[in-house]
Amino acid sequence: MRYGSLFTGIGGFDLGLDRAGMECAWQVEIDDYATKVLEKHWPEVKRYRDIRTIDWSQVERPDLVCGGFPCQPVSLAGKGLAQQDERWLWPEFARCIGDLRPRFVLVENVPGLLGQGMGDVLGDLATLGYDAEWESIPAASVGARHLRLRVFVVASSSVLANVEGKSARYLEGHPPAVKRWFRLGKPASGDGWLWPDESGVGRRVYGVPRGVDRLRCLGNAVVPQVAEWIGRRIVEVAS
Repeated sequence: MRYGSLFTGIGGFDLGLDRAGMECAWQVEIDDYATKVLEKHWPEVKRYRDIRTIDWSQVERPDLVCGGFPCQPVSLAGKGLAQQDERWLWPEFARCIGDLRPRFVLVENVPGLLGQGMGDVLGDLATLGYDAEWESIPAASVGARHLRLRVFVVASSSVLANVEGKSARYLEGHPPAVKRWFRLGKPASGDGWLWPDESGVGRRVYGVPRGVDRLRCLGNAVVPQVAEWIGRRIVEVAS
């Protein structure tokens, strides 16, 4: 499967989907520092800068489009302006989907989206002919020592949405409460495999080259291990 990456940042989604066996077709990122990181790790991938100016008729149609559009408009730490915030770029995400018509869509954002904006996301996906499932998944569910709760939306073209028979086998071993993610279950940290302590990551910015940029990009990034888990479920359903 090939995917297109919107609001790529430093490539958290991309790293996870690559690990799941997918291949990146293109990336969209406007930030200069993040773009340099992408150029280093995905040197052969086509990149675009401003999502608002892209002519999607000139862009490769991938199997999946993923992205975590800016969270500030719906973040609980912000002003909560939602659609009135100029950084509310979900309409551009939807424009991409409508023009490219990928088989699958994968969206990430902060939990505040559930209180503001989720209706737009689900409504636009439905209007475009996609059936969506969503869940809040913390980084702790894949072994991290911090919560970092994020909302993930998985959508598929309504033509492909009837996956009940194929996905039923993945229910084995999962609790009855599981009811989303195409009924594939949720990741669980299990026993004894937490990530190592983060003391080596560092949260200081002074004396570190481009320290502010690094910290900002880490804060905005999707946790690759969560993206990988979701990516593997999508590959299993699509195969």
